[in-house]
Amino acid sequence: MRRLTVILILVFVVSASFAKTENNRRLFAPGNIKKTMKKVTAWQLKNPKHEPTDWTNGAFYAGVSAAWETTKSKSIYQAMMDMANKNEWKPGKRWYHADDIAICQTYVDLYKVEKRREMIQPLIDTLAIFMKRPYPTKGNATIKWWWCDALFMGPPALVKLGAATGDVTYFSYTEQLFKECYNLLYDKEEHLFARDLKYVIKNDGKDVREANGKKIFWSRGNGWVMGGLVRVLNDLPANNSGRDFYLKLYKEMSARLKDLQQADGLWRASLLDPEAYPGGEVSGSGFDCYAMAWGINHGILDRATYLPVVRKAWIGLNKCVQKDGHVGWVQPIGADPRKNFNADSWEVYGSGAFLLAGSEVIKLK
Repeated sequence: MRRLTVILILVFVVSASFAKTENNRRLFAPGNIKKTMKKVTAWQLKNPKHEPTDWTNGAFYAGVSAAWETTKSKSIYQAMMDMANKNEWKPGKRWYHADDIAICQTYVDLYKVEKRREMIQPLIDTLAIFMKRPYPTKGNATIKWWWCDALFMGPPALVKLGAATGDVTYFSYTEQLFKECYNLLYDKEEHLFARDLKYVIKNDGKDVREANGKKIFWSRGNGWVMGGLVRVLNDLPANNSGRDFYLKLYKEMSARLKDLQQADGLWRASLLDPEAYPGGEVSGSGFDCYAMAWGINHGILDRATYLPVVRKAWIGLNKCVQKDGHVGWVQPIGADPRKNFNADSWEVYGSGAFLLAGSEVIKLK
């Protein structure tokens, strides 16, 4: 009887392990990825949350555009066109702010298909002001992209426009502003970005640190940077003089983030204090998965080293997708890791990050 019990337990364990392996394998099947991407897109389109030109939608529609390129769904393409037409192809009202031009990444993607100048003319007009006028401040000189999230919002829009129009001015100006932010916020020891100057360690006894004494590096903020980097590299000409800078930064951050991935495949809201933030955070993790999968697909990251990281991340991300397409475990809007979230927490940029990840995971061989 005891022997029979042991045998039954072993059969159960082996069966459960096999079922888990089979389920994980299905997550990488192209048909399943497309189905999940369509479901996530449909749910999020039915549940809008912000103004159409808001930065949150800039990230979401970047994912919607990737979902259309992956699935060729006519309804997804029409949703992008409806959004852009409703916005009259305009950015947000703040001509100086990277957040307000993030949505224009999708306009340029649509322009590349439709080839209608009116789709990009408002962005061209806005950037003409942006590139000419200094950043408006209350008397204190500052740079235009002073928070790390801006490196997803602004650079891809400018570089996409430069690639679409052939105007290399956008490339050089992007490099100038990107490097200003890099010099301000990039920690060359940790190979991560501080969210803004508040989190840059000055060793004056007033530094803001995590409970474990570590520096604060926000997962989503660094995810934004990773996403921005690959979107710049994807459209920047191969012979552009600034490409080596972006590549070096991308490889450094990828190596660091690889080592910070947690057992469930996701990254924690605070990268250097995971114990204080037990739940995996989907938006930062989605952007990291997207960026590293892109690097593998383009022969920039070593496949043997990074494929296990990406596979584990994709499995972890899929566990956060509800049956109806609602992507949970997304940290609410904020500027640091300390916003609470759970399995039901969602934001449009979380869906965008998931869709971007899927658009590259499906290409893995």
